[in-house]
Amino acid sequence: MPTPPPLASGPLGPDALRPLLDTVLDALDGGRRARGGPLPSGGPETVAARVRDTAGDVLPDHGDPHALHTLVHLLAEGSADPADPLCAAHLHCPPLAVATAADLAASVLNPSLDSWDQAPAASALEALVTRALAQQAGLADALVTTGGTEANQLAVLLAREQTPPHTGAGGPVQLVCGANAHHSLPRAAWLLGLPAPVVLPTPAGTLDPAALDQALTGLPGPVLVAATAGTTDAGLIDPLPEIAARCAAHGARLHIDAAYGAGLLFSDRHRDRLTGLDTADTVTLDLHKLGWQPIAAGLLAVKNPDDLSALHQRADYLNADDDTDAGLPDLLGRSPRTSRRPDILKIAVTLKTLGRTGLGRLVDQVCALAEEFAALVDSHPAFDLHDRPTLSTVLFRPAGASDDTVAAVRRTLLTQGRAVLGRARPDGRLWLKATLLNPATRPADLTTLLTLVEATLAEGNTPA
Repeated sequence: MPTPPPLASGPLGPDALRPLLDTVLDALDGGRRARGGPLPSGGPETVAARVRDTAGDVLPDHGDPHALHTLVHLLAEGSADPADPLCAAHLHCPPLAVATAADLAASVLNPSLDSWDQAPAASALEALVTRALAQQAGLADALVTTGGTEANQLAVLLAREQTPPHTGAGGPVQLVCGANAHHSLPRAAWLLGLPAPVVLPTPAGTLDPAALDQALTGLPGPVLVAATAGTTDAGLIDPLPEIAARCAAHGARLHIDAAYGAGLLFSDRHRDRLTGLDTADTVTLDLHKLGWQPIAAGLLAVKNPDDLSALHQRADYLNADDDTDAGLPDLLGRSPRTSRRPDILKIAVTLKTLGRTGLGRLVDQVCALAEEFAALVDSHPAFDLHDRPTLSTVLFRPAGASDDTVAAVRRTLLTQGRAVLGRARPDGRLWLKATLLNPATRPADLTTLLTLVEATLAEGNTPA
């Protein structure tokens, strides 16, 4: 009988993993050096061709003992590297080493948080950490999610379940949000069969309390207002206390999407920007942004833990009545997912290792970087700055350039693999977006980024 491949866990697991980890680290380093920048050069077709040529037959008749090195090297060479200071397009952070190491342990042990007998310690740790994080936001409890999108969808679901049509409460819940809201919110209303959301214009980039008050005045039935603490495009924070007051006056439920901005809770310098967060019924947090966690690391915090009863499900093989009566925790109501990895471990390790002040320093660093980059742009005659940053996002564009030129400059940098910048239209014009989440970025890197944009514009291979 052939010997089976070694397992990652069990008594032989450490000895099996050690040489493989060396292989992975070597391949990661080799792939990084082969890439030579923040993004692979050549564009989509070049990258896809390299993947096809290198990966070859991905389901061969006979295995390849070098596959681990080959494919990890391929992935590293063809990845956008969020640890590169010139990779600054998205809310895509470079993960902390200690969090990544903890994530390896979670993969080795492979607990699944759908029943206590699969994850005894992980389920207890999750309960401990989620409540601690919820309390940081001024709420009572939290669920672990795959990110902001799932958390926002859960928030809409919980709002729907608090006012089901059969209660005679005036019909299904109506979502009201600003045009600055994350796309996952109106999408959640669609997925859940709710009426099309009322989307209020946000010409200043944030939800206007007076416009919200007017909209709420004319709406019958149950309402869910969604505010944002850290918009995806510009990192802006809605006026939370004023919005909460309008919701209270009209009896509307309030959800705050703080997927980006929740990291300010760790910072003594910036946490006041989240004043009013504790007035919400639900809050989205996402620590694979300003928390430096490997994806996924989202949470939905709730003010009233009883709201979570809407998620309760019964499956005899996972949470039989006699087992729960005997004291085995029921985990099915902690997520709409069944199989679920212990993403809480890396979060717990990070919180315990750095503490609130350590994470707060990282938040302060990237916010300061954004201020510095904005000042650099503002003082440069060849660029226009959209506004001073609220969080760690800076919008800028070449002065006098057309939108076509701005778009072409960005794509040229991407295709050449020299820099990764995002794009946003906060005022109808196209702006380049630098989302600074790398605390290791230095002032010289910011200068390099601006110089690259200027040089690409001057090269003349972009439309006028």
